[in-house]
Amino acid sequence: MKKPILVLSVIALCIVQTAYAAEQIPITRSVLMNDITWNGKWTSYEEWKATSEYTLSYDDGTSMQLRTAHQGNFIYVLIDAVSMTHYNKGSDRAIICFDVNNNTSKIANDDYCFGIALGNNNPFVLRGGSTLEQTEHYTNIANPGIIGAAAVSDENDHYTAIPHSNYEFRIPIDLLGRSDVYGFYLGVYDSHAKKIYTFPENLTSTSQFGIPTPSKWGEIVSPDESLPEFPVPIVALFVALVTVIFITRKTHFFNNS
Repeated sequence: MKKPILVLSVIALCIVQTAYAAEQIPITRSVLMNDITWNGKWTSYEEWKATSEYTLSYDDGTSMQLRTAHQGNFIYVLIDAVSMTHYNKGSDRAIICFDVNNNTSKIANDDYCFGIALGNNNPFVLRGGSTLEQTEHYTNIANPGIIGAAAVSDENDHYTAIPHSNYEFRIPIDLLGRSDVYGFYLGVYDSHAKKIYTFPENLTSTSQFGIPTPSKWGEIVSPDESLPEFPVPIVALFVALVTVIFITRKTHFFNNS
């Protein structure tokens, strides 16, 4: 009788783990991101092609394409809001958030959010950790080197020639800390539909910034664990250190032979 009980317990545990597994977006390493032109849209049909692609689809027929990559010291994000063809510059906007330690906290602490309005190239930055409940524990801070641009697409768009909203971001990895997995949230506000389309899907918030608690976010992951890239100086220092240790030990060996 014990074996069936054990089997049922294992099955139940698997179901619970699956139910609470975070939704994940993959991110890939690219070597072509230095060629990006920061104008808020596809500058050419190939511009963002060397990135991971994740399709976001919603029950009302809305769809978006999320492109992500990392290269050197930066994370790159493009939100191609393919079906948002009724756009309003200054009113439509996008925001992406990273839970640096992926600790799924119920209040914002080690979290950063980056947002921009359509038709703008001046992103705003929010940092968690404030004691103010009125701002859901976020503080608006000076831009620490974030690039953001948002514009209406044109004939170069990779998905459709029909004009629609696009949002581009470049984020320094050193700001977030190097990791192969972050908590991740995306929200795109469509003023025509008066609705925020999110990842994970159907999240709501009472925050004045419209950001749900980090405990409800999904994840952005590097499947091959290539995201914590080491900067060239660190690699060079490591190689030099190993070389010195090798020579020292070799000299010590011959001196004692």
